[in-house]
Amino acid sequence: MPKDPFRIRDHVVEFDDIVAEIVRRSAETRAKVPMVPDVAYGQDPTETADLFFPEGRRDRLPVHMFIHGGYWRMFSKRDYSYVAQTVTNAGAIAVIVDYALMPAVRMATIVDQVRRARKWVGEQIANYGGDPGLLTVSGHSAGAHLATMLFNDGSRPSGIRAAMLLGGLYELRPLQTSFLAGEIAITDDEAGRLSPIDHRFDRSVAVEISVGADETPPFHSQAAAFTEHLEKQGLTVSRTSLAGANHMSSVRDLGLAGTEAAASLARVLTI
Repeated sequence: MPKDPFRIRDHVVEFDDIVAEIVRRSAETRAKVPMVPDVAYGQDPTETADLFFPEGRRDRLPVHMFIHGGYWRMFSKRDYSYVAQTVTNAGAIAVIVDYALMPAVRMATIVDQVRRARKWVGEQIANYGGDPGLLTVSGHSAGAHLATMLFNDGSRPSGIRAAMLLGGLYELRPLQTSFLAGEIAITDDEAGRLSPIDHRFDRSVAVEISVGADETPPFHSQAAAFTEHLEKQGLTVSRTSLAGANHMSSVRDLGLAGTEAAASLARVLTI
């Protein structure tokens, strides 16, 4: 039988090694980068974010919100603290967001959570030295999908300047017949209501859509289709294929200075 193109472990032989590396580097980041952990943006125990700060005075700093992936059903913010290295090195506050996981909750609950996290940033980040008017966002895989839900209202400004979407999922229907059917069982209603390819977006947001050159075909085709979808709505979009990168190495590289992925993230921070 052919391998499921959405089951990343089948296509990335170093999957476990990369996960171990990012967990280790995240622990190192929490130990050396100034931070405030587990800031609540809601009442549920899963509704927290870790804030990381550049060295020096904190006064109206740019703010970047990162949403992790894991097909909506694995990983946590603690696994992705390392992304804050690139963000804080660029002089911005990093907000690494946690959320509940499927199948314990449905996808709409997670979408609501990340929207409330973004609302918290807008209302509270000034108390931590950030400028809510200088907000950018990014996400990887399912996190890229969730990031689109922060500016998917074309009728009003989102307050987001730019977004980096890495290895994202913008059309959910193909996942209904993937290995995820037995794990999170995306429903017809979820696929219909929560596929970004069917939404309209805030035209003021500059969007970077990135995908590893070594990703499986669906990630490339979805990136191309979503780029076209946004361009037709008048958004400024840049699409990048990251040379030599797969689904896991691309997100690992977000926190590694000198890599193409980190450079793309740093570029979004300056928009």
